[in-house]
Amino acid sequence: MKKNYVYIVECSDKTYYTGWTNNLEKRINAHNSGNGAKYTRGRRPVKLIYFKNFNHKSEAMKREYEIKQMSRKEKDKLIKSHG
Repeated sequence: MKKNYVYIVECSDKTYYTGWTNNLEKRINAHNSGNGAKYTRGRRPVKLIYFKNFNHKSEAMKREYEIKQMSRKEKDKLIKSHG
């Protein structure tokens, strides 16, 4: 079964970007090469600071949405809780 991931990267300007993917390494490389999300293109390099895997794409996408609704403070707490 293919793994699906929700992830948070920290951009060079210290902002966060949250996304989902089924190939985490490829996606982070895409962000850092300028082929990722429009948001991260001008904020490179990005650093992976949080990820969680899911068995189903729908679960990862749901969690991505939930994280995107969080405040910066809530995201900081989530990141710290997963060490």
